[in-house]
Amino acid sequence: MAIGSSHDLKVGQKVLAIGNPFGLDYSLTGGVISALDRTIPSDEGRTIEHLIQTDAAINPGNSGGPLIDSAGRVIGMNTAIFSPSGNFAGIGFAVPVDTINRVVPRLIAYGRYVRPTLGIVTDRDLSRRLLERGGVAGVLVLQVQEGSPAARAGLKAAVIGRDGDLAAADIIVGVDGREVDSVERLVELLDAYRVGDKVILRIHRDGQLIEVDVVLG
Repeated sequence: MAIGSSHDLKVGQKVLAIGNPFGLDYSLTGGVISALDRTIPSDEGRTIEHLIQTDAAINPGNSGGPLIDSAGRVIGMNTAIFSPSGNFAGIGFAVPVDTINRVVPRLIAYGRYVRPTLGIVTDRDLSRRLLERGGVAGVLVLQVQEGSPAARAGLKAAVIGRDGDLAAADIIVGVDGREVDSVERLVELLDAYRVGDKVILRIHRDGQLIEVDVVLG
């Protein structure tokens, strides 16, 4: 089976799902791509991002099977459904094949998925509260870990005043020209890189915008 790509998929495109629902081997169902870049919660309380949503019937036993396009190319891996009953209700999800192509080599090489990191500690709620107070939309650098890529690049951690307010802080607002407005967005952008890659961070510092080169760890 040929491997396709998922970066150029379109809503409405015809797709086919293969799997073993309820133990029925080699079942084929058809449908269309209902939406792209979906995010859903996992059973562990985390989120699964960038999913393909499809109305092709996916039931327990389909997980791990391929989602293919009309030319027979694999474009995703069937992963989850949204259903109050636990059975197919018209909404299924698949991991895009481009994500699989990026993740699987790291699993083979390291035995686990190694995310590239900056070596900073952030706080979603604090970043959000700063924005609500008229601050900059971005990711607050709460701490910089010693010896980390961020430390080597000179990123500055937040300074908390005696009254508990932020006296100063670096706020990450972009990665290689792409906007960062949340912790989730920062993780999403960095996930497209490999350990050792260099990125250009756009930083809001002391009322000014600066750019900093960082080699990911």
